[in-house]
Amino acid sequence: MGKEKNPRRVADNEAMAKLRMLRTSPQKLNLLAGMIRGKKVEKALNDLTFSNKRIAEDVKKCLQSAIANAENNHNLDVDELIVAEAYVGKNLVMKRGRPRARGRFGALRKPFSELTIKVREIEEQA
Repeated sequence: MGKEKNPRRVADNEAMAKLRMLRTSPQKLNLLAGMIRGKKVEKALNDLTFSNKRIAEDVKKCLQSAIANAENNHNLDVDELIVAEAYVGKNLVMKRGRPRARGRFGALRKPFSELTIKVREIEEQA
């Protein structure tokens, strides 16, 4: 008489990965999330590999984690995966400051964000 199994948060043909506390603004991270949304995973990995943005390496790591979850935990075919969803959320904002002229104080905001990537297996069209 144990606990009941928790229901899955994603569908049977999906897997997800979440990356928290990324040291970049959600607006900048959303540019990369929009770049990979809806693409096949191998094309998305190539785009992230050759992107000039600093945070692209972390987004690639999250995508690779979602692919590994799909393969190992949910027995999905890696060659048939697409990036179904990639969305960004806000996290904490560190507030720092810098002294300015005439005794004033310049506020510096250092935002953090989080990224969620869901991959979905698509059926082959015959």
